[in-house]
Amino acid sequence: MALVTNFFLGANSGEGFQNLFSQITDLEDTYDLMVLKGGPGVGKNTFMREIGRAMEAAGTPVEYLWCSGDPDSLDGVVLPDLRCAVVDGTSPHVVEPRYPAAVDRYVDLGRFYDLTAAKAAAGEVKTHTHAYQTAYVRAYRNLKAARQVELDAFAAVRCGFDADRARRRVEGILSRELRQKGDQSGRTVRRFLGSVTWQGYVWRFDSVDALCPRVYEFADSAELAGELFAQIRARAAERGWDTIACCAPEEPERIEHLLIPGLGLGFITSRPGMEYGRRPYRRVRLDAMAEQREGRARLRFQTRMAALLREEGIAALREAKASHDALEAVYNPYVDFDGVRTLAALEAGRLLSWL
Repeated sequence: MALVTNFFLGANSGEGFQNLFSQITDLEDTYDLMVLKGGPGVGKNTFMREIGRAMEAAGTPVEYLWCSGDPDSLDGVVLPDLRCAVVDGTSPHVVEPRYPAAVDRYVDLGRFYDLTAAKAAAGEVKTHTHAYQTAYVRAYRNLKAARQVELDAFAAVRCGFDADRARRRVEGILSRELRQKGDQSGRTVRRFLGSVTWQGYVWRFDSVDALCPRVYEFADSAELAGELFAQIRARAAERGWDTIACCAPEEPERIEHLLIPGLGLGFITSRPGMEYGRRPYRRVRLDAMAEQREGRARLRFQTRMAALLREEGIAALREAKASHDALEAVYNPYVDFDGVRTLAALEAGRLLSWL
């Protein structure tokens, strides 16, 4: 059975749409990257699903990259053993070839639109496009407000955090778990493990379980683990291990989860709204290392306020999803999906010929 993992390249946050699409693959070590072009409803998700199914059937590992706007829809598929990938290269995550044809190339799905019919529906297209764009503006405004309240609450908790105690605990873990692999530094791939979406928070901890039989769960309600995980990542790279750094949607420079597949070892953060939900190999209670003697009533108020504002943001994301669905419904009757599937089958055959 093929190894299947699931991540995100984009995430919704208080700073708007966060984007890791430039890091879908290392183009210096990629054989083929298909960049899909074409508008809403043209079949990009259909194309990528067909590619993924064909590769799973062939038994090669498949990494699915899901859409934060609709976590049931794909933004990309990576085939690590083939050094190949396919990605949605349209707004808001525009991707353009760096080494055209030699490495990355356009795949134009816009050819499958019925242009005459689409132009006749221009009024509906504009209405639904404006509606979903407006809803996203409102969503990000509420998510930003929630984030500001949250940061104020976290600042108070950090004042009482015993960082030295936490670092000592991590050093003990590293001395047991991180043996030397080789002389070359390990590489780091950056992904999001999840995002706030129109469905609420969606986290793909199934990928952690698929790659890492041993999981250290850090109970961390105030974003205290970032520096510790950066320390672990740096040490793993020094000792030759490749890592997957799962970035925080609100701050992509901060590591929220860290996976070391070569060791079967994972370090994950768990908090309300992002519960791991399984029994970990070990649990590290960072919350217990943050002593807070005062301001607990204020913290509870801030937590409730941030949750209410985030719910408003999620409601706006639901409206954006509904408007985008309506937009795709306008286009769908005018798309040659048989043509999309035929092209996907041809490209899958090309990929399999490289196995």
